Amino acid sequence: MMHIRRAGRLDARAMADLLNEVIAIGGTTAYVDPVNADYLTARLAEDHAIWHLAEDDAGELLGFQWVSPMEGTDEFVAEIATFARAGRTGLGIGSALFEATKAACIAEGYNWIRANIRADNAGGLAYYQSRGFEDYGRIEGYRMGNGQVVDKVLKRYELR
Repeated sequence: MMHIRRAGRLDARAMADLLNEVIAIGGTTAYVDPVNADYLTARLAEDHAIWHLAEDDAGELLGFQWVSPMEGTDEFVAEIATFARAGRTGLGIGSALFEATKAACIAEGYNWIRANIRADNAGGLAYYQSRGFEDYGRIEGYRMGNGQVVDKVLKRYELR
């Protein structure tokens, strides 16, 4: 059985470990360097940040999702990130996380949610499309921290 709950400081190490596995595999995130628990703890503490995680009955972390306010806009927009444990995708983890995140974003007063997805991340593009996100833009030639250049697809989900 899978459980969704708000993530907290004590979850930061497990979330960092999962994210570092995703980074090491490559191809699905703009993160190229490993993160640590302190980095995620600081992100958890940001104003208007909302974090949820999915775990099984034994407490194993299956995935997590967060939103934080998008900078550079006059609107109150949530920027979303979603990570699932390798080999555990397609099991409803992302769907369950998004339902919790969406409800929390509405309660927080966000207007819409933005997903900024690597154009070569077919799974990520399909995931956000299946949640009802719609394309609204593209960033061409985005240079990642390791020098790799990728395009990014911008998708939005209206909350109002």
